[in-house]
Amino acid sequence: MGNTEATTHIGLPDLIRLQADARALKLPSARPVRSRQSGLRRSPLRGRGMAFAEVRLYQPGDDIRSIDWRVTARRQEPHTKLYEEERERPVLLLCDLGPSLFFASTGAFKQVRCAQVAAILAWLALWSGDQVGGIVFNGEALSVLRPARRKKSVLRFLDTLDQQQRRDSRGPTQQDPSGKSRLDTALTEARRVAHTGSRVFVISDFLDISPDTSSLLSALARHNAVSALRIVDPLEQTLPKSGRFAVAGPEGAVWFDAGNPRFQKAWNDKVSHHEHRLKECFRTSGVTMAEVSTAEDPAIALKLLLGPGGRIG
Repeated sequence: MGNTEATTHIGLPDLIRLQADARALKLPSARPVRSRQSGLRRSPLRGRGMAFAEVRLYQPGDDIRSIDWRVTARRQEPHTKLYEEERERPVLLLCDLGPSLFFASTGAFKQVRCAQVAAILAWLALWSGDQVGGIVFNGEALSVLRPARRKKSVLRFLDTLDQQQRRDSRGPTQQDPSGKSRLDTALTEARRVAHTGSRVFVISDFLDISPDTSSLLSALARHNAVSALRIVDPLEQTLPKSGRFAVAGPEGAVWFDAGNPRFQKAWNDKVSHHEHRLKECFRTSGVTMAEVSTAEDPAIALKLLLGPGGRIG
């Protein structure tokens, strides 16, 4: 289904320009945070350790476990070791550009919002001093870009987002003959690519879930911090009360009458069933999910979803 006024594709230059939107999120300084390593609170930064920074004179309140006894003995005054949090970590962005995302009733196609969200997160991660990588997949191809802390790596990721978007109005491609979900294939690949302690974002409309999706998400989240960002369109969840619309299918456009009570019921039943499956998928996998609408500015949506100062950790 399409709205001719909706943006159908976003190219590399516009994805690069999203640096400005990412900067507007006021990312905090990537400099390490000094710590006395008191151990009173669990760090939210899974998979990171503490790197030695320096030794200084002991101050009241310092953890006695951090006293450097060799320096203390040599200088005859108590000295404390200071540590800093290791800031660099892999951020892996799974970006679904499959056939169901070539769609919108307002704003921009889901594939555009998916690419925009992924691009903003990639810039934020780079400026945090993190490694950035991604898995970009559509109905025909899957590209793996291993995490690296280089601007060139981000640009290669953005170029892949550009190349794998659909650019025409042909009907969606046929499902993989093996019957395997493209999302499941990407999650399986992510388990192979992601290092322990990675920050993983799965950006998709999640229309392609299967009975295996929950266990794959759960396995990925066992050693990584995983978040799901669901791209949604208002028309997918609530039909207008009347009007004729066209839906793209493998054999071409299929028209339907939204005012038909039987069609309304069938649509609502299908939506309700999928929402229940999706809720159970995230509940059993333990992965948190947030939504970004095709009608929203992705930078504004992410500002509400991310932590203070644009933190993605």
